[in-house]
Amino acid sequence: MTLKERINEDMKAAMRAGETRQRDAIRLLLAAIKQKEVDERIALDDAAVVSVIDKMLKQRRDSITQYAAAGREDLADGERFEADLLTAYMPAGLSDEDIATAVAAAIVESAAAGPGDMGKVMSLLKPKLAGRADMSEVSKRVKAALASQ
Repeated sequence: MTLKERINEDMKAAMRAGETRQRDAIRLLLAAIKQKEVDERIALDDAAVVSVIDKMLKQRRDSITQYAAAGREDLADGERFEADLLTAYMPAGLSDEDIATAVAAAIVESAAAGPGDMGKVMSLLKPKLAGRADMSEVSKRVKAALASQ
């Protein structure tokens, strides 16, 4: 079963169970997937669906921070619920050790010599780690590793 099919099945289950919050959150996800498919005129595979989910998670995290700063815990709780639901569809995250190994391998593979080669390294890492690691953290690790060369 593809990820998109699993999301559709979860939507049906939420509708049958009368879980409106879950249903509404899944509808938002399905709408974002459908929008991407229409915009690009393609059917998304699992990797593309994961990138849509990752983008939505980033939006939720940003909203949670802003709502919490404004003292709107009611709105922040709604965003946390959606973020938790979206996280369930993400592939298992990588450990710090796995990320460090991938960064080191990408640096060697791209023959990166310094901070100017960060783009080369990140272009190798992004397809491998997207959805499985926080890419901003990966970027920081690459930057640190290249600065120490």
